[in-house]
Amino acid sequence: MRFFLMIILTTLTVASIDAHSSKVDIISLEISGYLISVEVAHTPLSRSRGLMYRKELGVNAGMLFTFPEPGYHSMWMKDTYIPLSVAFINERGTILNIADMQAQTRTAHTSSGMAKYALEMNMGWFSARKIRAGMKVLGLKKAPAAR
Repeated sequence: MRFFLMIILTTLTVASIDAHSSKVDIISLEISGYLISVEVAHTPLSRSRGLMYRKELGVNAGMLFTFPEPGYHSMWMKDTYIPLSVAFINERGTILNIADMQAQTRTAHTSSGMAKYALEMNMGWFSARKIRAGMKVLGLKKAPAAR
């Protein structure tokens, strides 16, 4: 009986993990002619977890954080092992500012204006492509609504 119960619990746990990981929303965005693939963090849980505990991130991959309301949002790097750059983006898709963030720090990096989105990429991704404040991010409307 105990063995049977362990098998059921293990199966449910694996099914739960698989169901959770299959719910990751991935969309394509374009910035200055560069196509990127981003995971969308649109729930309180996914926004709080972000890219924590990851060991690597693809060259043209990132994470888009969507917020329920525009505001002066901040990001930090607690338990994040990859150095990242974050672009804060307003409702119209315009980049407000970009900040470089060191891995495993608690320094707050805040939007310079009312941001609806934050886009995290590998550190230096934006500067290597000469992407800066004032440029547009295309494809944001494909992102699920923030909760």
